Amino acid sequence: MSDESDYKLGTLAIHAGQPPEPITGAVMTPVFQTSTYAQPHPGAWDWEYSRTHNPTRTALQECLAALEGGKHGMCFSSGLAAIDTVIRTLRPGAKVVCGDDVYGGTYRLFTKEWAEFGLEFSFVDTSQPDVVIPDGTDIVWIETPTNPLLKTTDITALAKKAHAAGAKLVVDNTFATPVNQQPLKLGADIVVHSTTKYLNGHSDVVGGVVITSDDAIAKRIAFLQNAAGAVPGPWDCFLTLRGLKTLHVRMDRHKENAIAIAAWLEERGDVGKVIFPGYSGMISFVLNGDLDAAIRFVKATKLFCLAESLGGVESLIELPAIMTHASVPPDVREAIGIPDGLIRLSVGIENLSDLIADLEMGFAAAAG
Repeated sequence: MSDESDYKLGTLAIHAGQPPEPITGAVMTPVFQTSTYAQPHPGAWDWEYSRTHNPTRTALQECLAALEGGKHGMCFSSGLAAIDTVIRTLRPGAKVVCGDDVYGGTYRLFTKEWAEFGLEFSFVDTSQPDVVIPDGTDIVWIETPTNPLLKTTDITALAKKAHAAGAKLVVDNTFATPVNQQPLKLGADIVVHSTTKYLNGHSDVVGGVVITSDDAIAKRIAFLQNAAGAVPGPWDCFLTLRGLKTLHVRMDRHKENAIAIAAWLEERGDVGKVIFPGYSGMISFVLNGDLDAAIRFVKATKLFCLAESLGGVESLIELPAIMTHASVPPDVREAIGIPDGLIRLSVGIENLSDLIADLEMGFAAAAG
C-alpha cells in the first residue's frame, strides 16, 4: 500500500496492517498459532514470545489504530481487560471523573475493585455542556453514546476542559465505532473499544483494544499488555480482522434499520420514551408498564434474541436493570434514569419488516 493516511475508512478496514504474507503471498493474514519463535542469535530477534508479540495480533492492532486515526493500538482479551489496563497506569490517590451512565461492568470495576486501591471516582453527566472538570483530575472517562441511555457528549469541548484541568480524556467508542466518530481527531488522548461488539460484528469473539497517538501512553500500555498478559489469542485476532473488513458496510445497514425502528417506536402509544442517537444500531426505549410487562416483552421476541452484548449482525434485546447493569445499585440506576421498564435493542442487519413484526409480538405479550 501507499501511505495509509491517503485512504478512506472502508479501504483501511480491508487493507490497513494487512499486506500479503511475504513468504507465500497469502492475501489474508495467517493465524500464527505459535507460542514462541526460533531466534537466529540469543536475545537479538523481534519475535520472542507470543504474549509479547504475535504477527496476527500485530496486524489487528495496526488496522484498528488506522481506523481510529491513531498511531498505536494494543489489543486485549476483553473490553474490560483494556479498560483495566488503562486504569493500571494510575497510582493511589489518582482522581477519575467518569460519565454517570456507563456499562455496568465498567462501573463495577471502578467502584468495587479499583476504588479499594485508593483511586477516587466521581460520576457526572458529561453530556451536559456546563459539566465541570476539577483541577487535579487525572483521567476523564466517557462513553458516547452512553450505555444504556445513549446520551452523547461533545468530545471536543470536553477534551478542552479535561486538558485545562490537567487530565487525559479517555473515550469508550464501542457504540459509535470509528465509522461514526474518531475521538482522537476530536481531542481525546485514548480510545478504548470492546472489539467484541461492532468491530468484530459476528458475536463469536471477546476482545478489547486501547488506541492512542501519544508515544508515552502507548509505551506504558504496551508494557502492561506484556507484563499482565491479558492478550487475545491469534485465532480471536484473525476473526476480528475478518469482521473488520465489512465494518463500514454493516454499520450502514445497522443504521438504516435502527432509524426505521426508532421512528416506528415513536408512533406507538405503549412506548413512553424512545432514545436513539441517530446512528449506529442501538436503541433504548421505555415500555409503558411494570417490570413484569417488560420481561414478557423480551421473552416473546424470536429474532431479537434475549441476550447481553451488542453489535453483532443478529438483533439482540435485553433489560439493563436486571442484566447488563444489574451491578449498578438500584438507587444509582434510579438517579441516572434507568427504569425497570427500559429495554435496550441492538438492531441487527436482518430484513426490516421481519424485525418490526418480531417486536409486535413483544408488545402483544407485554399487553397480556
